[in-house]
Parts: sequence; structure tokens; C-alpha cells
Amino acid sequence: MSDQVIIFDTTLRDGEQALSASLSFKEKMRIAKALEQLGVDVMEVGFPISSRGDFESVQMIAREIRNSTVCGLARAMEKDIDAAYEALSVSDNYRIHCFIATSDVHVKDKLRKDFDSVVDMAVKAIRYARNRAPDVEFSCEDAGRTPIDHLCRIVEAAIDAGAGTINIPDTVGYTLPFEFGGIIEQLFDRVPNIDKARISVHCHNDLGMATANSISAVAKGARQIECTVNGIGERAGNCSMEEVVMAIKTRNRILDLHTGINCTEITRTSQLVSQLCNMPIAPNKAIVGANAFSHSSGIHQDGVLKNRDTYEIITPESVGLKENTMNLTARSGRHIIAHRLEALGYPEGSYDLDNVYKRFKDLADVKGQVFDYDLEALLFFSNLREEPERYQMEYLSVLSGGANVMPTASIKMSAGEEHLTEAAVGNGPVDALYKAIYKLTGYDIELKTYEIKAKGQGIDALGQVSIIVEYKGKVFHGMGLATDIIQASALAMIHVCNSIYQSDLIEEKKHSAK
Repeated sequence: MSDQVIIFDTTLRDGEQALSASLSFKEKMRIAKALEQLGVDVMEVGFPISSRGDFESVQMIAREIRNSTVCGLARAMEKDIDAAYEALSVSDNYRIHCFIATSDVHVKDKLRKDFDSVVDMAVKAIRYARNRAPDVEFSCEDAGRTPIDHLCRIVEAAIDAGAGTINIPDTVGYTLPFEFGGIIEQLFDRVPNIDKARISVHCHNDLGMATANSISAVAKGARQIECTVNGIGERAGNCSMEEVVMAIKTRNRILDLHTGINCTEITRTSQLVSQLCNMPIAPNKAIVGANAFSHSSGIHQDGVLKNRDTYEIITPESVGLKENTMNLTARSGRHIIAHRLEALGYPEGSYDLDNVYKRFKDLADVKGQVFDYDLEALLFFSNLREEPERYQMEYLSVLSGGANVMPTASIKMSAGEEHLTEAAVGNGPVDALYKAIYKLTGYDIELKTYEIKAKGQGIDALGQVSIIVEYKGKVFHGMGLATDIIQASALAMIHVCNSIYQSDLIEEKKHSAK
């Protein structure tokens, strides 16, 4: 039977303290509830002594969470421990986590003490905390740069004092995986009472080693990993929860370990944390990045179509995604084009694949990424780029600003030979504009994403608006470019409307052909 690795999530402590703006009570509670549903064993939710707001949020979360141990951080000082106890004791299941620095540079230059004094402070703090909580964790800050003799000595003393969990942090992300694993191995070899405590690790990502160091540590006997959702945290961040959990699950045979995490909640929790913390996820981020299950190379796409195991070591469904993504780009091969057309209702043999593929490559070179509606259009139009646009903007006026002004948009567009005018109000200028366009075209469009990027520098830089919408179960992409963001927004939606018009025209031709 494999051993369980305890997942100690510190998104709401180490992660939150690195944000440009603090989370509100409500936002912290939403994240705590999500972590509980995810199945984290321990959640460190704040540093109660640091501020009244932090104290109150820790207490609020401790009062609500039932299925995870709630933890608060404290320095090796009585006042910190008292604050943590007061905030946490409203819960039936809580932990006090106290720490002190142990590396030479921290002991001498930050604490300005000798190591004997540090050991004495740690022991006194742990004993004091044990009088207030049955579950006490002790951390040796900057353990990765602490001389091994000193580290063994303070770990032994901390366990004797009553700490049930001993945390070994690589606080500045300095160690390499073989070094960090070696530290854990030496602790198990040299500390006589090591079997009386659980060994934990808390790795930072300054050299990009946080996940690798954490896995090296559990391979050597550590049984708790401290981590954060999306790896957020001080400087380059912490060990990513989703990475270590999926590494343990995917390489279970070699590690012989497991966690209690409900992996299908990973994507949902990751997106919630990203949104509330205003920290976008890099597209190439492992497990939760937009490209993590996306395939663009024709060779890769062909392999995945034949057997997903060829290029997917983790299924998207296992982390809460519905499916992988096959990007249609100039690198895509014939197999994926035929596959996508079949999924759209065009069986092999009903079209000339060589002809469609040639025109697809021409379009992909110009457009970059090709969407399903583009692909359908290639079957009906000899040259998509020469097809005239149905909708074109002739006039646009938007009124917005001030507490007493209702955002209003007026737009005039040509639709073939017709010239149409419409107006609408909305929650903001773009909302009003899009409502006017919906009314003018009659399309029941659901806006999924709206993104603005500056193309260039300075006040004259072009603004690029990219949107993704859903219409009749199909996804459409639109892009607009202008120095005025409202105008760029209008152009992006008109781009979408022209694609929808073309898609509807194709559907009509399909039905008439039958």
C-alpha cells in the first residue's frame, strides 16, 4: 500500500502576501471553500499577528472550514502564538505553525544571535504552542542553506519539544534536487527521534526547482509538501500544488505515493485563484496552462488521433477539463483537417482533401490559427479572403462617463445593400455597443472572453481587442485593431458577425444540398 503525502496549501498565506493588492474577506473565503472541495489536508490561511484584517480572516475561515485542518503562521514568539491561538481556536481542527531562521546568514545578520540562542527560542516557542494547540508545526527557515549539523540539532530539539511536523524549507530556492533530497536523507539517517514527527518541505522556485525539489524530498521520506495553487508566492513563487499532485499521481508506480486531492477540481480551483488574485496563468504553465493539453504540430496531432498516450501523459479529463485542443495552424497535417471536417459532418470522400488542405495552408499562413467555421467556408468558397463582408461599420457614437450618465451606444452599419442604425444602453460603453450590434444583426451572441492588448508604445499605440463568442453552439473569434478601444471593440464584434453570417450561409447550402 502506498504512503500518503499530506498536501499543505499556503495559497492564502505565502501566496496572498505576494499579491499587489490584498484579497477581501469574501475572496479569501471563496478560495478556502475551493481548497476544501479540492481536498487539501491542511490550509495555511494567514499570519494572524501581522494585521487585524489578517487575524479576522483567519478566524472567519477557521470557523467555516470543516474538512481540512486550518493553520496559522507565527514567529517563535509568545505574542505571535497567542494571536494564532485566538484566531484558530474557534475551530475543532487547527494547527499552529511557528518558525525561526536557522541558516548562518539569517542567524547572524537578520536575527543577530548565535545558534544556541536560536535553538533555545525554538524549543520555548514549541512548548508554549503545545499548551495552546495539539497540532504544532515547526519550520527551520532557510533550511536549504543551513549547515547540516545545525539542522540536525534543531530538528531533534524541536521534536523533543513536541512539534508533530517539522518543515524543511528551501526558502530562497537555492538547492538543486539531488542536494535537497540529500538533506532529507541525512535527517532521517542522523536525527535519532525523526520517527516521532512528519517531515515536511516548503520549496521556492527562484531557480525553477520547486517541484523537482519537493518530489526529491518525498522520494527520500518526507510526507508533507507545502505548496500553492498555480505556484503563486514570494518572488518567483512556490511549489505548484497542481504540479506535485499530478507528478505523484502520474508516476505512482515509481514513487509508490498518493495524495487525497480530488484532481478533477484542479482546473476549476486554478482558474478561481487566478481570477481573484489577478494573476494570469502562463499559457505554457504545466497542468493548468491554456496550452497544457493543446496540440499544434501535425505529427503530434496525428499521434494523438491514433492513441492519446503518444503525446498525453495526463488526460485533460483527469484535472477537470472536458477535452484536449487541436489547434489548426500552418503546422497541422491532413489527418487533423479530415478529423475536424468529419466532426463537423463532412465524411471522408465527400470533398477533395488535397484541394481543401492546400487552401487551408494558404489561409493559415495569413491568419495564424484557423477555426472550424473557416474550415467549413473552405468547402464552399474558392477563396475565403475575397468573399465580401456582409457587415461594415459606417458610424459609431458612444456616450459614457460620470455617475449620472447611462452608457449609451449608437451605431450605423451596412448590411449588403441595407443601411441599419441601432442604439442601446448597457453597464458600460462596450456592453452598450455590443447590445446595439446584437439588436441590429438579430444574432443571439454570448460573449465568452474579451481581451485588450496594446500593440506598440505610447498614447498613440494601437489597441487590439480579441473576443471569443458562442452562437448556436459554435465558437467564433473576432479581432479589431484601432487607436480607440471602443472602435477596436466594435470591429472585433463586426468581424464575428461576418463569420456568423458566413457560417449560416454554409448551413443553408448544406441543407439545400441534401
